[in-house]
Amino acid sequence: MLTEATLPVSWRAKPRSFVALMGLYESNYLRLLRLCGDPQALPALRLALVEGDCPLQLTVAARTPYTTELELTYVMPDTDEHLPDLRVKLYSDARMAEALSCANQPLHPALRALHLATAAEQFDQRWRLNVLLNKWLEYLLDRGYQLS
Repeated sequence: MLTEATLPVSWRAKPRSFVALMGLYESNYLRLLRLCGDPQALPALRLALVEGDCPLQLTVAARTPYTTELELTYVMPDTDEHLPDLRVKLYSDARMAEALSCANQPLHPALRALHLATAAEQFDQRWRLNVLLNKWLEYLLDRGYQLS
């Protein structure tokens, strides 16, 4: 079984390079598989609860034979707020997952800075957004969340 720990690491992959970004997409895909199971088998809406933490909601936004678009977010208690409200596209054939966007109107300054990046900063924005997804998935798995 292929796991993140057994992924080959290219000596040419420098941080914030295209090769490193593709490695990050692959890592995101493997973490999402651990969290959700087969993306093609996911129901339209799934909720996961872990004691002492916010409910985690996964919504399938779109599905094609080779891709699945998900919305992954915490449902904040006592509000209608959903944060970080990440939209993620899984490419089943390439075994990659790319964070596409984060919250339409984020309240947290760090998330707002990601949202307001210009087109000239698109690569850097993709890097930061996918690092955010990767670290959040790691946290969710460590906390015991399970959506499969």
